[in-house]
Amino acid sequence: MNLDRVFQNNKQWIKEKLDVDAHYFENLGEGQNPELLFIGCSDSRVTAEELMGLGPGDVFVHRNIANMVISIDLNVMSVVNYAVEHLKVNHVVVCGHYACGGVKAAMQSADLGILNPWLRNIRDVYRIHKTELNAIVDEEKKYDRLVELNVQEQCVNLIKTAAIQKAARERGLIVHGWVFDVHTGELIDLKIDFENILESIREIYHLD
Repeated sequence: MNLDRVFQNNKQWIKEKLDVDAHYFENLGEGQNPELLFIGCSDSRVTAEELMGLGPGDVFVHRNIANMVISIDLNVMSVVNYAVEHLKVNHVVVCGHYACGGVKAAMQSADLGILNPWLRNIRDVYRIHKTELNAIVDEEKKYDRLVELNVQEQCVNLIKTAAIQKAARERGLIVHGWVFDVHTGELIDLKIDFENILESIREIYHLD
């Protein structure tokens, strides 16, 4: 990659924005007020704002390998806390994607060094849903289903947190689980039935 091209592109981008709105960057510098927190994968093919047709200031974004929400990861927990309690977002999305390298790596038995503890969280998702996943004969379909189930479990991890529970009670914050299909460009709402999923565990994770 020619990095000089990046700076040329930046100048062209600035020109295009100012051609439309002479005060674009002045307004951008005044602060942010996003309605949405997007937790996605670090995969270079999955660009959060672009795939949603949104721009700067519209969405607060956190990305990591396989869009994980791990309670002891201070990075994601800090992002969630800041977005929910300070930016006052009303929607939090966990968005996975088909053909996710992190999820595929977790399905293998190879020793991947420093990635092992991170991927173990995805293997835990497999363990929880082992019966359903092992019944899928086609490996690619099994892989896609694990991507979906991983999104579901990360959403549940979000709902376990105090910040999310408080915002849901006080202003109706909603958690969503989506998948991006890199083969078609389609953004898919998994329409996860959280009430049904949480029914048996709500009393354990409920925080006043």
